[in-house]
Amino acid sequence: MLPTTKLDAVVRRFEMLEAMLAGNPSSDEVVKLARERAEIEPLVEGVRALRVLDKEIEELDQMLADKSTDADMRAMAEEERDALAIRHEALEQEVRLLLLPRDPADSRPAILEIRAGTGGDEAALFAGDLFRMYARYADLRGWSVDILSESEGTMGGYKEVVASVTGQGVYGALKFESGVHRVQRVPATETQGRIHTSAATVAVLPEAEEVDVELNDADIRVDTLRAQGAGGQHVNKTESAVRLTHIPSGIVVLVQDERSQHRNKARAMALLRTKLFDEERERKDSARAAERRGQVGSGDRSERIRTYNFPQERLTDHRIGLTLYKLTEIMQGSGLGDVIEALQAESRARLLAAEDEA
Repeated sequence: MLPTTKLDAVVRRFEMLEAMLAGNPSSDEVVKLARERAEIEPLVEGVRALRVLDKEIEELDQMLADKSTDADMRAMAEEERDALAIRHEALEQEVRLLLLPRDPADSRPAILEIRAGTGGDEAALFAGDLFRMYARYADLRGWSVDILSESEGTMGGYKEVVASVTGQGVYGALKFESGVHRVQRVPATETQGRIHTSAATVAVLPEAEEVDVELNDADIRVDTLRAQGAGGQHVNKTESAVRLTHIPSGIVVLVQDERSQHRNKARAMALLRTKLFDEERERKDSARAAERRGQVGSGDRSERIRTYNFPQERLTDHRIGLTLYKLTEIMQGSGLGDVIEALQAESRARLLAAEDEA
């Protein structure tokens, strides 16, 4: 049974948010109120639809209980009630899923960071392959990918690449990608056909908004430098790249994609804000014990989460025991959705199990 009291409270909160937004809130309040409204609106729509079905089923039950109802009407009512009961069960399950504790950052854009790990040039090439995989997947989802900083490998790929991915639900889709990705394949430079193993680390951070983190100029050291290309060569002669150091936390960010120093600084500030926001979320994680029980993997970015075996055309996600033999399709982005959907489904299943235990 669904918790009626909780559902009533959600509907009342939604109505209150609509009333507050119809008033004259400040710009900061508008952002927060609109975000909360958007987060609970699907649940409220589900609850309202469920209550309409409840009323329709109740009316049919009354008709069936009335002995004066003729046989033809009774048969029609029974058929309609059976159909409504099936719809009701499916909708109730949807509402149960929407009631699960969810990360409020799921709807946000994200910062995607990919760094080559063990494996030298081959690791950098694999980091480049991963970035192209995510970029193609993002394109299929209608998202946009904007590189903020990149350090190319000597033979291609990336030693490190940082990008902003914008669109609806980006973080919720990509958050399970954080961790160590291992690749097994024969490098182009291998003359004897031996399989090498290398790795790259992926981090996905929900992008912060200005209202989330207040930055104090006195806490930030700003350095300008020339943007770097592959092999350390300068790609321009002006100091357009911007490096920010947040003195209290020691966090350093670098943005060098734009030729404009002003734009790079604005992007660097946004990236710094995201890093600080992510740090605060990490601190709060220990207080979200119930939610963490339902997470897939520990969230530790040093955890080996996935293996890409090219000779066998196989991808294995070690957290949920998923193995797919369509690695080419996944690396092209079109098959990545199957992996992400499996991770999301497993996360929902674990959350439901935790809720039932509670």
